[in-house]
Parts: sequence; structure tokens; C-alpha cells
Amino acid sequence: MVEIPSTVAEAEAVQDRLRPLADLVGPGPTAPRTVAGLDVAYAEDGDRLAAAVTVLDADTLVVLDTAVATGRAAFDYVPGLFAFRELPALLTALARLTVEPELLVCDGHGLAHPRRFGLACHLGVLTDRPAIGVGKTPLVGTWTGPEQRRGSWAPLLDGAEQVGRVLRTQDGVKPVFVSVGHRMDLDNACAQVLRLAPRYRLPETTRQADRLCRDELRRFAGV
Repeated sequence: MVEIPSTVAEAEAVQDRLRPLADLVGPGPTAPRTVAGLDVAYAEDGDRLAAAVTVLDADTLVVLDTAVATGRAAFDYVPGLFAFRELPALLTALARLTVEPELLVCDGHGLAHPRRFGLACHLGVLTDRPAIGVGKTPLVGTWTGPEQRRGSWAPLLDGAEQVGRVLRTQDGVKPVFVSVGHRMDLDNACAQVLRLAPRYRLPETTRQADRLCRDELRRFAGV
């Protein structure tokens, strides 16, 4: 069960307690049959949200199952503690699935986080499922490169520590930021992202979940 703290200190204590439980070496499933994308959309007031999970066949990228949950953010907006806003709704949506995903692909970060415990780590630990984070923009780190061709990558470094990879999923387009969350290694995480992104910058899991949560948010808001 997810713990929703009431203060920043309590939230950081939860992260500190759960962080050692994250398995950052995996190796994780190398050929998962079902992969879930998770995303959250917010209303203009920043409080109402819709969380979506889409389960895809990892080979065909056909959508096998979807689930959504709507509500309000469970925690204030605090950098480094953003996962606490979204976790209850995401866990509710996951519980509504009828097809079990073998891998969770989060629109966000895992290890590549200021406190080394982003959404992908938190969800992975709470569900004990393999999880990775794929971010559109970085929270932490510096990098050089990668080259312009698909599959090229560069280490995402926070000081001397590698916290993820900057991965080019399509020739000549902006890269994404991949980090492990739970029960996966970084090589495998990047391989799965490339497998799920045959045509576009973002994995199809993320694209489908983004569309679903935005559609649901419009219905929830009565638009």
C-alpha cells in the first residue's frame, strides 16, 4: 500500500526507507510479452489529474488492455517528491488491469533523480515489477553526445556517478533519458526502449498512455 506523507520530511523518510529495496542490477526480462506504459495528465489548475496505464503486446505494439483513474494530486508540488502526487492514481489504474504487464515503462525517471528514487523506482518497489523510467527532459545530470543515429547513447552523469543514459531512439531527433527503476539493468532498459520506439522518439507505451490520460482528463473536466 502506498504511503502518502503530509510533510516534506515524511516524504523524504519514505524515500529513504524504500530506496534500498530497489533492485538496480536486474537483469530483468529480455523479451517481455506484455509491456505497460504509465502516464499522468493534469488539468490547468494543476490539482485534478488522470492517470492512465496501457498494456501493449511488445512484439506487435497492439494495445491489449487499458485502465484509467481520476482524482486530485495527493501531495503538493515539491521538486524531487513529485511521485507522491501521482502514485495513488497510478496504483489504482494498475489494479484495474485485466492483462498483467511484465514490464512497467514510466513517463519519468528512476535512478536519474536528485534523491535516486524517482517514480519508476517507487512504483517498481511497491508493485515488485520490473520498471524503467523514460524521461523527455532530465532532472539531473550532464552528458556529451550522443551521435545522431538511432541506438546511439551517452552516459548521463551526476558528478562521477552514472545515473542513466541519453538515448537516441530515431535518427536526428532529440534523445530520451533512460534510467532503471526496479529489477532491470541499464543495458536491458535501453534495449526495451528501442524495441518499443520503432518509429517515433517516445516509446509506443508512453505515446498510448499519454493519449489515454489526456482524453480521460477532458472527460473528467467536462470539456
